[in-house]
Amino acid sequence: MMWEDSPYPMLTIDATGVVAQANEAARLLLAGTADGDRTPRTAPGWLTRAHDGHGAVEGEIGGRTFQAHPVHSGGGRIVWWLVDVTEQRAEAAARQAERERAASATETGTRRGEREWAACMVEAANELLPSLNLDRCLDSVARLAVRYLADVALVVLPVSGRKQLLTWYEPDRGVLRESVSVDPRTMPGLAEALQSLPPASVHWIDPAELPAWLLPHRPDEHHPDEHRPDEHRPDEHRPDGVTSVAVTTLPGHGLPVGALVLLRHGRPAAFEAGEQVFLRLFTALAGSAISAARLYTEQGTITEVLMAELLPPPTPRLQGVELAALYRPAGPAERVGGDFYDVHAVAGTGGESLVVLGDVAGKGLEAAVLTGRIRNTLRALLPLADDHRCVLERLNSVLVNDGDPTRYVTLVLVSFERHGRRVSLRVTSAGHPPPLIIRNDGRVETVPSEGTLIGAIEDVSSVTTPVVLEPGETCLLYSDGIIEARGGPLGQEFFGEERLCEQLLMCAGMPPEALAERVQMLASQWVGGGEHDDMAVVAITAPRDSPPNGPAQDTSAQGASSQGTPAQGVPAQGTPAHGTPAQGTPTGGTR
Repeated sequence: MMWEDSPYPMLTIDATGVVAQANEAARLLLAGTADGDRTPRTAPGWLTRAHDGHGAVEGEIGGRTFQAHPVHSGGGRIVWWLVDVTEQRAEAAARQAERERAASATETGTRRGEREWAACMVEAANELLPSLNLDRCLDSVARLAVRYLADVALVVLPVSGRKQLLTWYEPDRGVLRESVSVDPRTMPGLAEALQSLPPASVHWIDPAELPAWLLPHRPDEHHPDEHRPDEHRPDEHRPDGVTSVAVTTLPGHGLPVGALVLLRHGRPAAFEAGEQVFLRLFTALAGSAISAARLYTEQGTITEVLMAELLPPPTPRLQGVELAALYRPAGPAERVGGDFYDVHAVAGTGGESLVVLGDVAGKGLEAAVLTGRIRNTLRALLPLADDHRCVLERLNSVLVNDGDPTRYVTLVLVSFERHGRRVSLRVTSAGHPPPLIIRNDGRVETVPSEGTLIGAIEDVSSVTTPVVLEPGETCLLYSDGIIEARGGPLGQEFFGEERLCEQLLMCAGMPPEALAERVQMLASQWVGGGEHDDMAVVAITAPRDSPPNGPAQDTSAQGASSQGTPAQGVPAQGTPAHGTPAQGTPTGGTR
């Protein structure tokens, strides 16, 4: 059967209601065939009774509504295609209920007393005030306006320039939203409503003067663009029975936030006394709710834009080295904090790249703001990256001039460049935990680079140490949130550099991504569910493959001298491990 795998249930039924064929979807659907292997003997009664018809029919199977479409196949047999329309029918029933509710409100509107209108206001307040979602708030305003005052409602929200955000609600069609570029003056009373202050008056206009852009267009209709803002919709395309149109202001916090347009069927261009009071209170409530939601949305957008500058950057792919970086803020609900890292593909006058990892004093948003300032200052100092000491002194001057000794930062700078199969590094620490080198033979070395933290005192010192990585070896940078993670069996012991080095003994040759994840996982497991500081990890690995242009001879003096005398290795696994000095001789000095 060629339609056996069709997602729609399909049945072939003869004139007596006997099922001749059924695909898998039909067998699973019909009662008594849960195993999906047997063809049901008889079709549902409503489907059998429709055998002599010529159109689609509907009925229930298993509590859901299906629409059956017939295809006559000869010999008195019909192939029925079943389509589940349960959701569509539920939506239609909801729209019908809303129409009936609106019609009931229309009939009883003049008979409502003060208590009824007060109850309506309470209902409107309960629906509008809890939400700070702008779209949901606009939808609710339009729905409530139709429920109590009109047959079709439109909320006009100015965006920028001539741009207007239009939100319609019509019971038959639900909520529609569209952004259009139009001149509000093309509709009588709208420009005034968008500019007037409370108490706002109601403008009644002739339905014949409605511009084309005001009404929701159907997909098959022409929709006017901004070049024809004054075009009017043909009469046959207007909602049936519109006899009056009202335009009023939605007052915001000091200024109008938008306008409300009400289309009414079979009612005069006037409000009853109760409707007038309700309209005045409702528009004030709706305007306040829209203003609050719009302000919240704008603040959220601004926060996201500013936050993007504070979040750790994605790790770039650099030619000649492998990089991995991870960051975990102190709090579960925080996205930024005092730890940061940056990777600059080009820094200085040569071909070196630069990695910066830092830890700002403090936590949370205040630390993140200082972090952003430091990152921007370092970005401006990139042309000076050939001299790490110069970069640190300039940054220190900027922070010291703020006059706040509590706003300081610890840093480690690593400039690197590939020479042949090796990667040459220049490492400078400024009050920061020194980087660790994981050698191929399992040794873990501490880079002997020390310096003063930045931003606390006027004179700073720094030492720059050259290091060479053989293929597969890694330089690991980390913040003090790793080694100062407090936890363990008693819950108060630091993770510590010694324990970190012991764990790194087993990580020789590990890819940088796996190494960074391993280090952060170890610190997180040590903390458990307790509090912790920000954690940042960066791993720089010399690739095992050959350079893109083939193996190159590393004959530079620095490349030869930085190898130096092999340092003592870290004791074998199981022996207490203390990081040993990395190969290379420190350069630089103190000022």
